[in-house]
Amino acid sequence: MPARRPTSPQRSGSSSRSRRPDDLPPTAWAVLGLLSFPGERTGYELKKWADASLRFFYWSPAISQIYAELRRLEALGYVTSRRSEPDEPRAKRSYAITGEGRTALAGWAGSADDAGPPVLKHPLLLRVWLGHLAAPDHLRAMVTEHIARTRGELTDVRDALARADGVETWAHPQIALRWSVRRLEAEMELAEAMLTDLADLAEAGDPAGPSALPGQPPKDSPTHG
Repeated sequence: MPARRPTSPQRSGSSSRSRRPDDLPPTAWAVLGLLSFPGERTGYELKKWADASLRFFYWSPAISQIYAELRRLEALGYVTSRRSEPDEPRAKRSYAITGEGRTALAGWAGSADDAGPPVLKHPLLLRVWLGHLAAPDHLRAMVTEHIARTRGELTDVRDALARADGVETWAHPQIALRWSVRRLEAEMELAEAMLTDLADLAEAGDPAGPSALPGQPPKDSPTHG
């Protein structure tokens, strides 16, 4: 009996390409989306661009996540890469989207599937929710710090929007960045209102303990069920 032939890299790649595009996680689509604009980019450049765009309305993946997704996308045939020329001052690998990758990305972006609800994870609100275990001054200081940090984020996104101004291929990213400006402005307004609520609570001298929840007996839950 002849020996079984080893699987070649090409055969392995073909197997990878048999996966359905909707099997990819959002991180992969985001990285592929960064490559859908003109030009090729290194992993480091993709990370910088994610920090200057995606993080304002979605999230910014770690550099290790970006490289992991690039390897996955290349195995699927959605991305190609090339090493820098020997005469270039620094060795690097640049990535570009393929025609197959652009088709898959367009299919995902234009899918009729529900995009899903936004997911809010607000670390500061979690601390405020547990405010009965913290000093009032500390809570107010955290909210004040959050307002200052949000103001800095607002400056960053406005700078990003200014850099995108007039660039035809960035028309849709500009819409996302303008939304991000409005969101951050609203975040600052909400935080200011929360600061006022905390000040009013402190002035009223409310014990704010677990057993002091309005309309609830001790050890009961503040929600139904």
